[in-house]
Amino acid sequence: MAQRKKNASSYDPRQITEKIVDTPLSEEMSTSFLEYAYSVIYARALPDARDGMKPVQRRIVYQMGQMNLTPDRPYMKSARVVGEVMGKLHPHGDSAIYEAMVRLAQPFAMRLPLVDGHGNFGSLDDGPAASRYTEARLGPAALAMNAAIDEDTVDFTPNYDNKLQEPTVLPAAIPNLLVNGASGIAVGMATNMPTHNLAEVIGAAKYLMKHPDATVDELMEYVPGPDLPGGGIIMGRSGIRDAYEKGRGMFVTRARTHIENVTARKKAIVVTELPFMVGPEKVLEKISEGVKNKKLDGISGAIDLTDRHNGTRLVIEIKTGFDPQAVLAQLFRHTPLEDSFAINNVALVDGRPHTMGLRDLLEVWVGHRRTVITRRSEFRKRKAEERLHLVDGLLLALVDIDEVIQVIRTSQNADEAKTRLMAVFDLDEQQAQYILDLRLRRLTKMSRIELEAERDDLRRQIEQLGRILSSDAERDAVVVREMDEVARDYGTPRRTVLLDVDEDGGMEPVVSKAVPAQLSHTDALESAVASVSARVTREDAKGSAQLEDKPCVVLMGGDGLVARAPDSAWDAFHARSSSTPRTSGDTVTSIIRTSTLSTFGIVTSAGRLVVAHVADLPALPGGGPVTVNGGVKADELIVSTQSTEPVEGEHAVCVVALSPAPSIGAAGTADGAGRNGADGASDGAAAQLAPLAIGTRHGVVKRWNREAPTTMDSWPVIELKDGDEVIGAADAADGDRIVFISTDSSLLTFDASSVRPQGRTAGGMIGIRLAQGAQVAAFAVVPAGQVSWTYDADDEGVSSMSGAVVLTVAGDTDALPGLDPGSAKVTPLEQYPTKGRGTGGVRSHRFLKGQNALILAYVGAWPLFASTASGSPVDLPSVDMRRDGSGTELPTAIATVS
Repeated sequence: MAQRKKNASSYDPRQITEKIVDTPLSEEMSTSFLEYAYSVIYARALPDARDGMKPVQRRIVYQMGQMNLTPDRPYMKSARVVGEVMGKLHPHGDSAIYEAMVRLAQPFAMRLPLVDGHGNFGSLDDGPAASRYTEARLGPAALAMNAAIDEDTVDFTPNYDNKLQEPTVLPAAIPNLLVNGASGIAVGMATNMPTHNLAEVIGAAKYLMKHPDATVDELMEYVPGPDLPGGGIIMGRSGIRDAYEKGRGMFVTRARTHIENVTARKKAIVVTELPFMVGPEKVLEKISEGVKNKKLDGISGAIDLTDRHNGTRLVIEIKTGFDPQAVLAQLFRHTPLEDSFAINNVALVDGRPHTMGLRDLLEVWVGHRRTVITRRSEFRKRKAEERLHLVDGLLLALVDIDEVIQVIRTSQNADEAKTRLMAVFDLDEQQAQYILDLRLRRLTKMSRIELEAERDDLRRQIEQLGRILSSDAERDAVVVREMDEVARDYGTPRRTVLLDVDEDGGMEPVVSKAVPAQLSHTDALESAVASVSARVTREDAKGSAQLEDKPCVVLMGGDGLVARAPDSAWDAFHARSSSTPRTSGDTVTSIIRTSTLSTFGIVTSAGRLVVAHVADLPALPGGGPVTVNGGVKADELIVSTQSTEPVEGEHAVCVVALSPAPSIGAAGTADGAGRNGADGASDGAAAQLAPLAIGTRHGVVKRWNREAPTTMDSWPVIELKDGDEVIGAADAADGDRIVFISTDSSLLTFDASSVRPQGRTAGGMIGIRLAQGAQVAAFAVVPAGQVSWTYDADDEGVSSMSGAVVLTVAGDTDALPGLDPGSAKVTPLEQYPTKGRGTGGVRSHRFLKGQNALILAYVGAWPLFASTASGSPVDLPSVDMRRDGSGTELPTAIATVS
């Protein structure tokens, strides 16, 4: 205790020399802040314009290269990589190093990832796993960043403790700053650069080397705009051009979307590509908020089906009666499906931040590559000269190897042997030492031949490297050749579609001059342009996404497709003549007039009527030929219903109207009025639909009085017996004509008034009496105004014809389907007499040898349109006035008629 007190008492503060410097607080704060700001700008936040890397990124890529973590080596724990970088080069927190390494490995953040990550490296919505759980190695592109770094291509500087050396910049055979972009916030400045396509940037760099005075517009022919890792669509390039010229600008990016049927009766907007750094969860969150806040209409649900195998897939379901394109326009306005990107090209040049345009960025990288090639060539030439010097000395000694051995053996020690070799053979110290270190096995005759070949090769290398160093053109040729190798090895097709405003104010895709085949998939461009057209004229109005109730028609084709078209298609359909040009898919078997917000019915072969919404059908463009190409399969619309279970083998027969055809009012909207018959007449608001006549395969006919339940979306309209099926249905007023044609060529026609209307549960009544083994081949309802056959004739022949005709095709039922075209006959219906309901009718076609049945029959208004199973048009024979003729042989088999 006494000793401690003595020591304590011996302390004298007056013996300590104090040095206090008086500094004004404002000056001290200014100096300290400037030092901090410079440190953040230079050593943390901004990338170097030469290799496009911040210090931490450069240290990660360099150190992983020193650890031999190349793409052909096994992965290593990320924690070990972080520890190596932190302990040797980057004296900061491990979390900062790991976060930088994770970003270098994320394919959605980097256009060309430099780190190959194994494990959970995060997603657009979630962070990565801890470094102790993940593994990493260098990506293939990182090899080009580190290429020839050990050949004195870049300057090295001491690390933080002066024990190791680290590069001040990487050789960077890849234009990393433009390809992978950059983002960072410094003090008083920030950088935010988008990613680009490697092949396009290299194409622009090569053009700039060849044309040093190239303008921004000329360079943009090679680099038309950013190429984002996640794809998407860029809308307009005016802001991009500003950024390429002045270093600052902005562009709008939009998700890649398309409309599809997620179920048979429900449409959805499917998102397959999102804007840069926008995650699916963020989009779903904004959609949910928009629906709750009444900013988004017509959305019934949204789900994220994204996975690693199928990529991005967001499914946004649309309510019935809403226009998907209008809903999509709202989504672009209120959710991150459309986002903007502010470009700020700030990077370090000679240690100072600069705001640069495209030309400046390319010039800095090209200048860096020229320096790298020059320094590498100097290094290789120096090494080759040193090796050639040793080889020359060895070859000189091999001329008299016995004397060399004698000199060495007679020397007292190595120093004396070296001195004597230098004196006897006129060698310098390096050559003499190399001979002393030589192994005896190198003294063979073969070794001399190898040395002479090596000498010649070294001389050629030195000569070639000398040309590169003495000629700018030779050096630039090496730079260009290595650029081409990088583009070939690491280049990928463009992912982002660029759309620019054309002269007419529309959007057209832009393709780079550097890679003309990068967007050869026309469907991708067409879907992008279609996505842009998702605009509505009343975007700010409440409920603008809902379809306007306009008159339209619903068409069903012979191939089972159903779609809706503008109301003008009704007149175009009935105006078709025998001279109308044919097109694939123009055999329309059913057409009804309705409105976009109405429902229609699908009659099935099982005797069901399935209610469907017109708004759910694909909308076909107006004008041009009447066709159902682009429609949806009607069989898909009858798969699932609330009321009854589908029957095995059930298929759609025709479409029918469930409400009177609308008339076009003064405002262009649908006014309920008119009978929806084949003549399309509109008889006023009080008009009602005629009863629906239904014909079956066994010859049963029924006129349904349209009594229907109000709470069911499908119900039976005829009770069928076992083995029977519906083959046709159409509106039938009392004055119309019902026609049956059997497979044994019997045709029966009678007035529809002879069939009394019945309720939906009735089984109908006998229509035609069939012979043994015969079935009904065709059932039709002919409106009263189409029964009479008329034609105009002059000296040159028949000029026009109108009225109902009967098409019959006779063939062999034992032949393989499609192989026997058969013989066809077209005869006016007026040639067949009317008979009473329930009788056998009259013969409609005379069979020839090898024919035993009608393989096809059809009744409809002239002209008829026939097609093959693939949709190709088939020419029918001219009208034959003989009701029981044998017909004309067809060139190919007919599948559908309308």
